[in-house]
Amino acid sequence: MFSNVIELYHCRTLIVSLVLKEVKLRYQGSVLGFLWTFLNPLLLMCVYTIVFSIFFRIKVENYPVFLFCGLLPWGWFSTSILEGADSIIRGGDLITRVLFPPQVLPTVTLFSNLASFVFSLPLLFIFLLIFKIKIGITLIALPIVMIIQAVFTMGLVLIVSVLNVHFRDIRHILGNLIIMWFFTTPIIYPTTLMPAKFRFIGYINPMAILIKAYRGILFYKQFPDWLPLGITLCFGFLVFFLGNLIFNRYKESFPEEV
Repeated sequence: MFSNVIELYHCRTLIVSLVLKEVKLRYQGSVLGFLWTFLNPLLLMCVYTIVFSIFFRIKVENYPVFLFCGLLPWGWFSTSILEGADSIIRGGDLITRVLFPPQVLPTVTLFSNLASFVFSLPLLFIFLLIFKIKIGITLIALPIVMIIQAVFTMGLVLIVSVLNVHFRDIRHILGNLIIMWFFTTPIIYPTTLMPAKFRFIGYINPMAILIKAYRGILFYKQFPDWLPLGITLCFGFLVFFLGNLIFNRYKESFPEEV
């Protein structure tokens, strides 16, 4: 695991270059270009707000902001997983080059989506101001939650990138799993609306714990509960370690498979 991290550190200039290239290519050819970084989450928030606050009558004060605080980190997570599954295959030309470290590709996927998340944060802050929700001192805890999410997500991205190289159906299965994970995570609804017998999911679902932390920091101006976050960090490192183990085991076979 540590050898991978050290190698990624040595490749940091390459990673930054590829992340910038990925961000530029993402909206290349579209009329609005980079503006889609803001418009995509904004449009999604509008759709969910109409459906769940008007049609399903979910009663949460300042619901659009409540929703946005969950959608942004979820977007970073889900897009990283889905794009990460294809990262090795899409980078096939690079993989076949001698001396190119394959772990760079999943890492670029994670950080390019992190960039989109960070670029969308000013839009969230604007909504906080519009709805007269003050930004508190709790904002200093935001980077900690982001680091925990990055560790957990990176581990999963490494795993799915390997699986998809050898089992191409994984990409299609993942899409359905992500949808199921989305609806079992309190993003579009508060935890209090979950049936009592299913609330345990909020304690074993790392993304539920992270979304709650984001919401506490940004929406409720509360510092997160550090114990669940600490457990999530430990679990994230376990997933990260497992991801590196699997990646190292199969990376030699990538040039033949892609």
